[in-house]
Amino acid sequence: MKKSKAETEQTRKRIVRVAAQQLRRNGIHQTGVVKIMAAAGLTQGGFYRHFNSKDHLVAEACAASMQSLVESAKAAIKSGDDAFLKHVEDFLSVKHCNDWLDGCPLVFIGSELARADKKTRRAVSQGYRDLIDVIANEDRYKNAPSAKSEAIFMLSAMIGAVTLARIVDDPKLSALILNETKNHLANLHTKSASKMRRASDSFASE
Repeated sequence: MKKSKAETEQTRKRIVRVAAQQLRRNGIHQTGVVKIMAAAGLTQGGFYRHFNSKDHLVAEACAASMQSLVESAKAAIKSGDDAFLKHVEDFLSVKHCNDWLDGCPLVFIGSELARADKKTRRAVSQGYRDLIDVIANEDRYKNAPSAKSEAIFMLSAMIGAVTLARIVDDPKLSALILNETKNHLANLHTKSASKMRRASDSFASE
Protein backbone atom coordinates (compact mmCIF):
# COMPACT_ATOMS: atom_id res chain seq x y z
CA MET A 1 0.00 0.00 0.00
CA LYS A 2 1.46 3.34 -1.07
CA LYS A 3 2.13 5.81 1.73
CA SER A 4 0.80 9.37 1.63
CA LYS A 5 3.21 12.28 1.39
CA ALA A 6 2.49 13.12 5.03
CA GLU A 7 3.33 9.59 6.15
CA THR A 8 6.50 9.57 4.07
CA GLU A 9 7.57 12.88 5.60
CA GLN A 10 6.89 11.61 9.12
CA THR A 11 8.98 8.50 8.42
CA ARG A 12 11.81 10.66 7.11
CA LYS A 13 11.70 12.83 10.22
CA ARG A 14 11.78 9.76 12.43
CA ILE A 15 14.86 8.45 10.63
CA VAL A 16 16.60 11.84 11.02
CA ARG A 17 15.72 12.03 14.73
CA VAL A 18 16.90 8.50 15.46
CA ALA A 19 20.04 9.00 13.36
CA ALA A 20 20.93 12.12 15.37
CA GLN A 21 20.61 10.12 18.61
CA GLN A 22 22.61 7.17 17.33
CA LEU A 23 25.36 9.43 15.98
CA ARG A 24 25.71 11.17 19.34
CA ARG A 25 25.73 7.84 21.15
CA ASN A 26 28.12 5.85 18.94
CA GLY A 27 29.86 8.34 16.68
CA ILE A 28 29.62 8.74 12.91
CA HIS A 29 31.90 5.88 11.88
CA GLN A 30 30.46 3.37 14.34
CA THR A 31 26.88 4.08 13.29
CA GLY A 32 25.79 2.28 10.13
CA VAL A 33 22.63 2.60 8.09
CA VAL A 34 21.41 -0.82 9.26
CA LYS A 35 21.72 0.20 12.91
CA ILE A 36 19.91 3.50 12.33
CA MET A 37 17.02 1.93 10.43
CA ALA A 38 16.64 -0.83 13.00
CA ALA A 39 16.53 1.73 15.82
CA ALA A 40 13.82 3.56 13.88
CA GLY A 41 11.83 0.33 13.54
CA LEU A 42 12.39 0.19 9.78
CA THR A 43 14.17 -2.07 7.29
CA GLN A 44 17.37 -1.14 5.49
CA GLY A 45 15.62 -1.42 2.14
CA GLY A 46 13.61 1.73 2.75
CA PHE A 47 16.59 3.92 3.44
CA TYR A 48 17.31 4.97 -0.14
CA ARG A 49 13.73 6.11 -0.66
CA HIS A 50 14.58 8.98 1.67
CA PHE A 51 18.34 9.60 1.41
CA ASN A 52 21.01 9.35 -1.27
CA SER A 53 23.69 8.09 1.10
CA LYS A 54 24.73 7.84 4.73
CA ASP A 55 26.57 11.17 4.35
CA HIS A 56 23.30 12.73 3.21
CA LEU A 57 21.55 11.50 6.36
CA VAL A 58 24.41 12.53 8.65
CA ALA A 59 24.26 16.08 7.28
CA GLU A 60 20.50 16.29 7.83
CA ALA A 61 20.70 14.75 11.29
CA CYS A 62 23.38 17.23 12.35
CA ALA A 63 21.41 20.14 10.90
CA ALA A 64 18.32 19.03 12.83
CA SER A 65 20.31 18.71 16.07
CA MET A 66 21.77 22.19 15.68
CA GLN A 67 18.36 23.65 14.86
CA SER A 68 17.00 22.13 18.07
CA LEU A 69 19.76 23.89 20.03
CA VAL A 70 18.93 27.17 18.31
CA GLU A 71 15.23 26.87 19.14
CA SER A 72 16.01 26.04 22.79
CA ALA A 73 18.28 29.09 23.07
CA LYS A 74 15.60 31.31 21.49
CA ALA A 75 12.97 30.06 23.93
CA ALA A 76 15.26 30.64 26.92
CA ILE A 77 16.18 34.17 25.82
CA LYS A 78 12.56 35.04 25.17
CA SER A 79 11.74 34.04 28.75
CA GLY A 80 14.24 36.50 30.23
CA ASP A 81 17.67 36.66 31.86
CA ASP A 82 17.00 34.09 34.57
CA ALA A 83 15.72 31.56 32.05
CA PHE A 84 18.74 32.10 29.81
CA LEU A 85 21.17 31.64 32.70
CA LYS A 86 19.30 28.45 33.63
CA HIS A 87 19.70 27.33 30.01
CA VAL A 88 23.48 27.88 30.25
CA GLU A 89 23.62 26.04 33.58
CA ASP A 90 21.70 23.08 32.14
CA PHE A 91 24.15 22.86 29.24
CA LEU A 92 27.05 22.93 31.70
CA SER A 93 25.68 20.06 33.76
CA VAL A 94 26.64 16.45 34.37
CA LYS A 95 23.27 15.46 32.93
CA HIS A 96 24.06 17.11 29.60
CA CYS A 97 27.46 15.40 29.57
CA ASN A 98 25.61 12.09 29.41
CA ASP A 99 22.60 13.16 27.36
CA TRP A 100 23.27 11.51 24.00
CA LEU A 101 19.53 11.59 23.26
CA ASP A 102 19.33 15.39 23.02
CA GLY A 103 22.89 16.61 23.58
CA CYS A 104 24.95 18.96 21.45
CA PRO A 105 26.54 17.25 18.40
CA LEU A 106 29.55 19.59 18.65
CA VAL A 107 30.23 18.03 22.05
CA PHE A 108 29.45 14.41 21.30
CA ILE A 109 30.96 14.02 17.82
CA GLY A 110 33.01 17.19 17.35
CA SER A 111 36.29 15.48 16.49
CA GLU A 112 34.57 13.41 13.78
CA LEU A 113 32.73 16.44 12.43
CA ALA A 114 36.08 18.09 11.77
CA ARG A 115 36.75 15.28 9.29
CA ALA A 116 33.22 14.99 7.92
CA ASP A 117 32.16 15.77 4.35
CA LYS A 118 31.53 19.36 3.23
CA LYS A 119 27.73 19.23 3.51
CA THR A 120 27.87 17.99 7.09
CA ARG A 121 30.44 20.59 8.13
CA ARG A 122 28.40 23.29 6.38
CA ALA A 123 25.24 22.24 8.24
CA VAL A 124 26.97 22.29 11.62
CA SER A 125 28.75 25.56 10.85
CA GLN A 126 25.45 27.21 9.95
CA GLY A 127 23.91 25.96 13.17
CA TYR A 128 26.79 27.47 15.15
CA ARG A 129 26.40 30.79 13.29
CA ASP A 130 22.68 30.78 14.09
CA LEU A 131 23.43 30.24 17.79
CA ILE A 132 25.85 33.17 17.73
CA ASP A 133 23.18 35.39 16.15
CA VAL A 134 20.53 34.32 18.65
CA ILE A 135 22.72 35.20 21.65
CA ALA A 136 24.21 38.36 20.09
CA ASN A 137 20.71 39.68 19.35
CA GLU A 138 19.50 39.54 22.94
CA ASP A 139 17.78 42.77 24.00
CA ARG A 140 20.58 43.56 26.45
CA TYR A 141 23.07 43.47 23.58
CA LYS A 142 21.30 45.89 21.25
CA ASN A 143 23.82 47.94 19.28
CA ALA A 144 26.70 46.59 21.37
CA PRO A 145 29.90 46.21 19.28
CA SER A 146 31.02 43.38 21.54
CA ALA A 147 27.83 41.34 21.12
CA LYS A 148 29.14 38.87 18.56
CA SER A 149 32.48 38.54 20.32
CA GLU A 150 30.85 37.70 23.66
CA ALA A 151 28.44 35.27 22.01
CA ILE A 152 31.31 33.40 20.34
CA PHE A 153 33.26 33.29 23.60
CA MET A 154 30.26 32.04 25.59
CA LEU A 155 29.37 29.28 23.13
CA SER A 156 32.96 28.16 22.66
CA ALA A 157 33.50 28.05 26.43
CA MET A 158 30.31 26.02 26.93
CA ILE A 159 31.09 23.51 24.19
CA GLY A 160 34.75 23.21 25.19
CA ALA A 161 33.96 22.74 28.87
CA VAL A 162 31.43 19.95 28.32
CA THR A 163 33.77 18.25 25.84
CA LEU A 164 36.63 18.28 28.36
CA ALA A 165 34.33 17.20 31.19
CA ARG A 166 33.42 14.14 29.11
CA ILE A 167 37.06 13.34 28.32
CA VAL A 168 38.74 13.47 31.73
CA ASP A 169 38.71 10.31 33.85
CA ASP A 170 38.35 12.07 37.21
CA PRO A 171 34.71 12.85 38.17
CA LYS A 172 35.83 15.61 40.54
CA LEU A 173 37.85 17.34 37.82
CA SER A 174 34.97 16.90 35.39
CA ALA A 175 32.57 18.61 37.82
CA LEU A 176 35.12 21.36 38.52
CA ILE A 177 35.47 22.14 34.80
CA LEU A 178 31.71 22.50 34.48
CA ASN A 179 31.25 24.56 37.64
CA GLU A 180 34.12 26.97 36.99
CA THR A 181 32.96 27.61 33.43
CA LYS A 182 29.40 28.07 34.67
CA ASN A 183 30.50 30.63 37.29
CA HIS A 184 32.69 32.60 34.89
CA LEU A 185 29.97 32.80 32.24
CA ALA A 186 27.35 33.81 34.80
CA ASN A 187 29.63 36.66 35.93
CA LEU A 188 30.24 37.69 32.33
CA HIS A 189 26.52 37.68 31.62
CA THR A 190 25.75 39.77 34.72
CA LYS A 191 28.47 42.33 33.95
CA SER A 192 27.30 42.66 30.34
CA ALA A 193 23.70 43.13 31.41
CA SER A 194 24.74 45.80 33.93
CA LYS A 195 26.85 47.60 31.32
CA MET A 196 23.97 47.59 28.85
CA ARG A 197 21.56 48.97 31.47
CA ARG A 198 23.97 51.80 32.35
CA ALA A 199 24.40 52.64 28.68
CA SER A 200 20.64 52.63 28.19
CA ASP A 201 20.04 54.84 31.23
CA SER A 202 22.73 57.27 30.06
CA PHE A 203 21.16 57.46 26.58
CA ALA A 204 17.70 58.02 28.06
CA SER A 205 18.89 60.89 30.27
CA GLU A 206 20.46 62.83 27.39
